[in-house]
Amino acid sequence: MAEVNHSTVSEFVLLGLCDSWELEIFFFILILVIYLITVLGNIFIVILVIIDPHLHSPMYFLLANLSFIDLWLSSVTTPKMITDLLMENKTIFFGGCMCQIFFVHFIGGGEMVLLVAMAYDRYVAICKPLYYITIMSQRKCICLVMISWTIGFVHSLSELVVIMELPFCGPRVVNSFFCDIPLVIELSCIDSHSLGILLNSDSGVLAMTCFIILLISYTYILFTVCHHSKRGASKALSTCTAHIIVVVLFFGPCIFIYVWPLNITSVDKFLAVFYLVITPLLNPAIYTFRNKEMKVSLRKFKSQYVVLGVICKFCNR
Repeated sequence: MAEVNHSTVSEFVLLGLCDSWELEIFFFILILVIYLITVLGNIFIVILVIIDPHLHSPMYFLLANLSFIDLWLSSVTTPKMITDLLMENKTIFFGGCMCQIFFVHFIGGGEMVLLVAMAYDRYVAICKPLYYITIMSQRKCICLVMISWTIGFVHSLSELVVIMELPFCGPRVVNSFFCDIPLVIELSCIDSHSLGILLNSDSGVLAMTCFIILLISYTYILFTVCHHSKRGASKALSTCTAHIIVVVLFFGPCIFIYVWPLNITSVDKFLAVFYLVITPLLNPAIYTFRNKEMKVSLRKFKSQYVVLGVICKFCNR
């Protein structure tokens, strides 16, 4: 069956975002700018967490890992989409298509579990503050990150193994800007309706399980926050609000695509752009502009940069 895959279908045709050349130029400029800001913003957060001792805490360790994941999530599909916007023939090799499916679900699944880990961190910090350092040790944080990557890997690999065994010998047109499971399965030579439901359910169950856990966790956290002092509650509420915004923006499109029974291509394209392109940009923006410690660290970094520039100019003289 693997021979059928590679001998009859060597590449897929991607229809992209739209048919209009003017809109493609507009999307090219817009998405290119967003991608560059996303890459620089997430890299900057990772560097800031590493170099600033005040950010060496479990919450910012998990935040740096979230930025690292978002950096790779946006890089799996966005560069290909940007180049295809200027190309008349938008094609992707069979192997490249399978790689997109694997890494989107690997990294996306890992991010879902990591967001649960971040909710657990906020639960311990707010509900058990006296034991926070003991519970959220460096070893525990590393284990949480490793668990998120492992679950994402197993989730993605289990789906990819099934898709690789499908025979592709007929249509090869993918009505999207990237390869995803629901769209690729439709191109199989066999009746894959039941298999499509099964694989979509796999992604849907992971998304819904993580979302329900997060919903329960933050509801309990917010309930606990209401009994805190006004100052402590304000800070905790600000941090949790940023987390909740990220959760809603990321899980909303994923749940709609993989859980909603109706397949509306135009809506799915928009939602895919949102969680693959927009959400990785919003994460650093939300955490940076809503977090006081990140703002202080950012100002310190700017001042050090200015001082370093003045010293360099003085030395050149």
